[in-house]
Amino acid sequence: MSKEGWNAHTDKNGKEHADYYDKDPRESDHSSVHITFDPETGKGTIKETYRDSDGNKEQTTTDTSCFLTTACMKKQMEKFDDKCYELELLRWFRDKFVSKNEIDYYYEIAPLIVQELNNIENNNVIYSYIYNNVINRCVKAIENKDYKLAYLIYKNCIISLESELISKTKTSEKDKVLYLK
Repeated sequence: MSKEGWNAHTDKNGKEHADYYDKDPRESDHSSVHITFDPETGKGTIKETYRDSDGNKEQTTTDTSCFLTTACMKKQMEKFDDKCYELELLRWFRDKFVSKNEIDYYYEIAPLIVQELNNIENNNVIYSYIYNNVINRCVKAIENKDYKLAYLIYKNCIISLESELISKTKTSEKDKVLYLK
C-alpha cells in the first residue's frame, strides 16, 4: 500500500502511472491523484479523488488526449493539477468565447495531435513551447480582456499543429470556419 506522497511506476503494458496521496490511503479522509499515461498512444487519464471521514467519495476524471492539458501536465510534472489556474481560465474562455462547432472539432482533432506529438522523439520541447507560447500567452491575453488575441493564439496553434502533424486525408475538414461566439 502506498504511503502519502508520490509513487510512480510502469505497468506490464508499458503504461506510466503516478499516484499522489495527501495522507496514508488507509485513512478514511484523504485525497489522491492518479495519473495513467500510455507513452505509445499518448492517451491517459487523471483521476482526482477525495474521501471524507464518513467514507464518501468525490471523483473527477480528465482525459489527457487534450494537448493543452498534456502540455500543462508535462510542464508542471509533480505539481500538476487539472484544476490549475491556466486550465480553469482556458475552460472559462472556451465556454464563453468559442463556438460549439469549434469545441467539438478541437476534441476531435486534439487526440490526433497528442498522438502525433508523442511520436516525436523530443516532444517535451514541443510541449514546453505550447505551454509557454500558447497557454501562457492565452492566459495573459484573457487576463487583459483581449479575448480576440487569446482566440487567435488558440486558433492558430490548432491550425498549425494540425497542418504540421496530421495527414491531409485526416484534415479534409480543415477549412471549417472558426469564429468567436
